Amino acid sequence: MIGYTGRVTGKVGAGLVGEVMVQVPERQGSEAFLAYLALPGDPLPVGTPIVVVEYQPPRTVYIAPAIG
Repeated sequence: MIGYTGRVTGKVGAGLVGEVMVQVPERQGSEAFLAYLALPGDPLPVGTPIVVVEYQPPRTVYIAPAIG
């Protein structure tokens, strides 16, 4: 899961549990995960491209904005 990319589908920010859709190549599609910011900072609005920094089973990820 670490390094996979996706998009924010529910605002993620400090004190907020958001939602992201992450592209999972092994399953040939995208899946929804609960998301937290990996580093404190500005909230990420819906549609922001992200990268997974940490994964905690079963469906929680820590994310950062994708660069580029």
